[in-house]
Amino acid sequence: MTDAAPAPAATTAAPPGEPGAAPPVVLARGDLGRLFDALRADGYRVVGPTVRDGAIVYDTIEGPSELPIGLRDEQAPGRYRLVRRGDDACFGFVVGPHSWKNLLFPPEERLYEATRRPDGRVGFTPVLPADPPYAFLGVRACELAAIEVQDRIFAEGPAIEPRYAARRRRAFLVGVNCLEPGDLCFCASAGTGPRVDHGTDLTLTELTDVFLVEAGSERGRAVLERLPTRPATLAEVDRLEQGTAEARGRMGRAMDMNGLPDLLFGNLDHPRWDDVAARCLSCGNCTLVCPTCFCSSAHDASDLSGAEAARVRTWDSCFSEEHAAIHGQNFRPTLKDRYRQWLTHKVGSWVPQFGVSGCVGCGRCIAWCPVGIDITEEVAAIRADAQAPAALPAHRPPATAAEDALVPAPAVVSAVVRETADVVTLHITPAAPIRHAPGQFMMLSLPAIGEVPISISGADDDTLEHTIRDVGAATHALVELAAGQELGLRGPYGTAWPLDEARGRPVVVVAGGIGLAPLRGAIRAMLDRPRDYPSVRLFYGTRTPDDILFVREMLGWVDRPSFRMDVTVDRAGPGWRGHVGVVTRLLRREALPEDGTYLLCGPEVMMRFTIEALAAAGVPADRIHVSMERHMKCAAGFCGRCQYGPWFICKDGPVFRYDRLSLLFGREGF
Repeated sequence: MTDAAPAPAATTAAPPGEPGAAPPVVLARGDLGRLFDALRADGYRVVGPTVRDGAIVYDTIEGPSELPIGLRDEQAPGRYRLVRRGDDACFGFVVGPHSWKNLLFPPEERLYEATRRPDGRVGFTPVLPADPPYAFLGVRACELAAIEVQDRIFAEGPAIEPRYAARRRRAFLVGVNCLEPGDLCFCASAGTGPRVDHGTDLTLTELTDVFLVEAGSERGRAVLERLPTRPATLAEVDRLEQGTAEARGRMGRAMDMNGLPDLLFGNLDHPRWDDVAARCLSCGNCTLVCPTCFCSSAHDASDLSGAEAARVRTWDSCFSEEHAAIHGQNFRPTLKDRYRQWLTHKVGSWVPQFGVSGCVGCGRCIAWCPVGIDITEEVAAIRADAQAPAALPAHRPPATAAEDALVPAPAVVSAVVRETADVVTLHITPAAPIRHAPGQFMMLSLPAIGEVPISISGADDDTLEHTIRDVGAATHALVELAAGQELGLRGPYGTAWPLDEARGRPVVVVAGGIGLAPLRGAIRAMLDRPRDYPSVRLFYGTRTPDDILFVREMLGWVDRPSFRMDVTVDRAGPGWRGHVGVVTRLLRREALPEDGTYLLCGPEVMMRFTIEALAAAGVPADRIHVSMERHMKCAAGFCGRCQYGPWFICKDGPVFRYDRLSLLFGREGF
């Protein structure tokens, strides 16, 4: 037995069921065990359907006797039962609560191990899969589609998730054609089944007494050549074709998938959202059994001393209250918000994000919902009396893939500057220079404590500056660091301020509180090039005079002829001679150039009222740029925490042109 399976080879024959494909062959039922033997001989761990705790699950199996022989699953909304079929079918069921996601993207996994020495030095070591390659036996067409959806997320995006990619690359897929769809199946509507026509190494079709076998790859053909097969007869092939055609017409459910992204986002206030929220328990079962849902969280698990730790990723759900919580604020506080987020993402914004729907029509979410909420009924109810659809952006092709984006590198704190009572700027020197642009952010971490996204507030030679407010456990530990100590650093991530677009135009910067930090690098860059940026105007609001950031640096800014600044505070003592009140009051007093470029960063409510003031002054929406903040755990688009309609803040933002966000900006629940 070899230690590892051969790397996947490109399919040389046409996929099963397509013109030019190799004809099916027949494997006797009694020889199915020979397939297990061949796969194990090639080093695979065979995983397939078996019965446990009254359900069909996926687990390691040694031979055909462990398959759910003679069983079928009765499914209805909120109901799942196993019953006898009256025959000896090995694959005479539909799908259970497990999906292949459980193995390719495990519910819990270590991402890296970390150490922190008493002298402040840190180290990070990636953890890659040590399990043997899998052979998945019994992959349905809808499940194959789900695997391909997760491929787009973890293996074909701007960053590669190497743990998923390693398992996926080594996995041997044995598909099974569905001839008996269940009462909750709607893969025909989703365009994902019931016929397996590509993407597998081998595909089985279970007839009464034999299996038809089709090879879909070179390594599949290599296995098939070692099995005792014979050519299929025309009658047997006809049973395959007729059986899958009949299955397509016997789906228990149907869902019109046409135009769903625009339909749902054009009906965000539909009364059906309140109706379903009154029934939903927010238990998250639908996301746990879904074969495509990928939301996750991450935390540091450490020994008692905190000297050794591991970054652990666990499955999460957009139905959890904590999923959209940040700095004491929850962007999706109600059950209605969370269900709407799930459905609009699953069959809506997934399309512009990944080019396909996130629903493959397997019906698991219907069966395993305790109150029997049926996704097909909810979509049909919204469609029945929908308002005009909204136009979402088209799918964006992924950027060039990168290395593992989740493991930090050590970096040294070279200086610490106290800005206010609760804000510190760390000057950080990475091991190698990092190219970045104003507006982007980095992930800063300390072993055993945690990791947070922090905008780059400036740079000097090979040193990055990060301005941090003490608001939680991780930020508190970061602001307590001393010069010479180390932290973890990864990035940069996200989009930058549009300085090229702003060249030659008047630039107006509106900042609130700590929101000045992400704008500081842009202000510096513009002041260093006054010919390109002849007019830069800053409106800055903060809580009190003591909370004003970068005071000494500001004194240098105001000496520049191209720069003007107005500062206002919410409250002040008798010694304050400046403005008092919200920053939007300053805007109403000024003539705001319609041809200017506007850069906004601060609390979302501040940005919303600022945009209203700018719109009232005639400033076009496409001249306004905002920096958004949401809960981020990965910064690579893997965890789903910073989901904002069709965008991920970490990948598509944090800097956005406002007209792209206008459908959702300021809307409760997003």
